[in-house]
Amino acid sequence: MPSEPAPISADARHALEQERATVQAERGKVAATLRDSDADVGDRADAADELQRADALQRLDSRIADITTRLTQAEDAGPPPADRVGVGSSVTVRYGDGTERTVEIGERAEAPDRDLVTADSPLGRAFLGRRPGDTVTYDTPEGRATAAVVSPGRGNGPSGTTGG
Repeated sequence: MPSEPAPISADARHALEQERATVQAERGKVAATLRDSDADVGDRADAADELQRADALQRLDSRIADITTRLTQAEDAGPPPADRVGVGSSVTVRYGDGTERTVEIGERAEAPDRDLVTADSPLGRAFLGRRPGDTVTYDTPEGRATAAVVSPGRGNGPSGTTGG
């Protein structure tokens, strides 16, 4: 999670809210399988099983807390900037070869998404804070590349949780 509040797009917010609901439902199922701590534990296999479920419950609680913190930070940060590129922005990019593509600058990637660039990727870092007309240089596996900001705006495109 970021150390300072960063905005996220409406789609990213929705994806995080859905993930939190899914994790909370899973947490409820796992919690229902845990025994009362005062009950006698059966054999070692039962005890090991119980420890695994308790560990799973702890991981689920941690993820719920992380998501809740991120949603609160996004609320504190307000909407993504409309006049410059920021986390949560949708930005139309013109690459050095003349092709254009609209991508969203997201916080992290959960699954491959061609239209999502993470803010900590070389391209994402190069674009943060840029305005229309700004040209950036960034590193790729093939070497240095350039791209220009055609139009930044508030993100409503791909989920703000991965890629690039």
